[in-house]
Amino acid sequence: MKSRPSKALVLVGHGSARNPGTRLPVCANVNAIKRTGRYDEVRCGLWKEEPHVSITLDRLESDDITVVPFFIADGYYTQTVIPEQMNLSGAITPRGKGRVIYTRSVGSHPMFARLIHQHAEAAGWRAGDALVVLGHGTERNPASGINVYLQAERLRRTLPGAEIHTMFIDQPPWVQEVWTTLTAQRIVIVPLFIADGWHVTETIPEDLGLVEGQAQKDGRELIMTSAVGTDPGLTDVILGIAEEAERAAAG
Repeated sequence: MKSRPSKALVLVGHGSARNPGTRLPVCANVNAIKRTGRYDEVRCGLWKEEPHVSITLDRLESDDITVVPFFIADGYYTQTVIPEQMNLSGAITPRGKGRVIYTRSVGSHPMFARLIHQHAEAAGWRAGDALVVLGHGTERNPASGINVYLQAERLRRTLPGAEIHTMFIDQPPWVQEVWTTLTAQRIVIVPLFIADGWHVTETIPEDLGLVEGQAQKDGRELIMTSAVGTDPGLTDVILGIAEEAERAAAG
C-alpha cells in the first residue's frame, strides 16, 4: 500500500490573462523541484490564472506544506492577497494534523543578487560595462522599489568597483533616460522581474529601441537580458528560502 504524502511545496505567483508566458518560470521551477525528490508533492497556484491560488491547498494530501511566493518583492500580493486567498494566519498556520509554512518572496533573498550577476554575465556583461538593475517601481508607493535598491547594493559589495545602477519604468530614475543618464560605452540591463511578461517583451524594448535585446547609439551599446526570474538558478533560491523557513518553524 502506497504511503500518504507528508511534505509539499507550493509556488504561488501572479499569472496573467494577457500574457500566458508569465507562468512559464513558475512551471519550470515546479518541474525542477519535483526532480530533486525533496518533496512528496510540488504544485503551483496563480492569482490571475488556473490553478487558482485559492484552491491550491485543497488539492494536496500532505500534512506539512511550505508556500513560497514567486514574486520579486514582499508587498500587497504577498502580504495581503495570497494570505487571504489561502486562509493563512501568518508564517505558520495550523492545518489538520500538520501546518502551512509561509515564506518570504523569492526576490527578497540575498542569493538573488548572485542570479542578477550570473544573468548579466550570460548576456555578455564584463568588467568596465555599466550594469543596470531594472525594477518596475511606482510613484504611488515608493517602498515598492526598496528590493531593487537592496539587490543592487548586494551586487556592489560582491563586485567592488563595478558601475552598478538602479533604474525603473514607473518612477525615477527612469530607464527611458538610460542613454543620457549613463556615460558607459556598454550598458547591460537586467530586469528584476519574475517573468518575461508584457513590460520585458514589449514596452521596455519599444521605449529603448531594442531589437532582439540590443541597441546601438553614437558608438555605444545597450543590451537587455531576459527577466532574472527566468534564470535556472532560481530553483536553488526557492529551495533555500523553503529550507530556511522550515528550520525556523522547527524551532
